[in-house]
Amino acid sequence: MISVLLVDDHELVRTGIEALLNEIEDISVIGVAQSGEEAVEAVVNLSPDVLLMDVNMPGIGGVEACRRILQLDPDVKIIAVSVHNDGPIPHQLLKLGVLSFISKGSPMDEMVHAIRKVMEGKRYLCSEVANNLAFQGLPGSNESPFSILSQREAEVVTLILQGQTIKEMSIILKLSDKTINTYRYRLYSKLHVKNDVELIRLAIKFGYIDGALI
Repeated sequence: MISVLLVDDHELVRTGIEALLNEIEDISVIGVAQSGEEAVEAVVNLSPDVLLMDVNMPGIGGVEACRRILQLDPDVKIIAVSVHNDGPIPHQLLKLGVLSFISKGSPMDEMVHAIRKVMEGKRYLCSEVANNLAFQGLPGSNESPFSILSQREAEVVTLILQGQTIKEMSIILKLSDKTINTYRYRLYSKLHVKNDVELIRLAIKFGYIDGALI
C-alpha cells in the first residue's frame, strides 16, 4: 500500500482528491495538511511514501516546504501540483529533488500514474511541464527571465508576490533582514525591475502569477 500525504490550502480540493485516491486499491491517504508548515510537521509524524504538494500556498509556500522536507527526509517522494506549468518553479523543484510535477488540470488517472512512477524511484512530468522544460533556452522560446534566479532568489520572489514583509520573509526563510534585502535587490537587478510593482507586472507577463493578484 502506498501511503500519501496530501497538502493543499483549499479544503474542497483536499477533500475531493482524498476521496478519489482512497478509492484506488493500492493507495491510501494517511494525512492532509493545508500549509507548508503543516506539511513539514506531518512528514515528521507520519512518514508518508509520497507527498502531493500544492506549490502555491500562503506561508512558507510549497517550494520552501519541499526544501525543508527533503532536508529532513531525502527518501520521501514528492509530487508537486500547480496551476502554473511554466516559468522557473518546475525547474527549481526538480533541482531540489522533487520527482514529479503535474498540473492541477491533470486527470486523476495521471495523478495515480505519477504516484506509482515516483514509488519506483522514477521522475514523472505532465506533458505541459515536459515541453516547457525541453524548450527552455532555445531560440524563439521566449524564456522567462525568472529562470536565471538562484533557488533562494526565487523563494524571495515568491514571498514578495504573496505580499510578505521583510520581517515575515526573514522568519519564514530563517534569514536576517539584511540578507533578505540583499537577495531582494540582487533579484531586482537580474530582472531589471525597480520595485515590487514592476516585479508583479513582470511576473504576470511571464505567467509566474495570475493577473488577478493586482
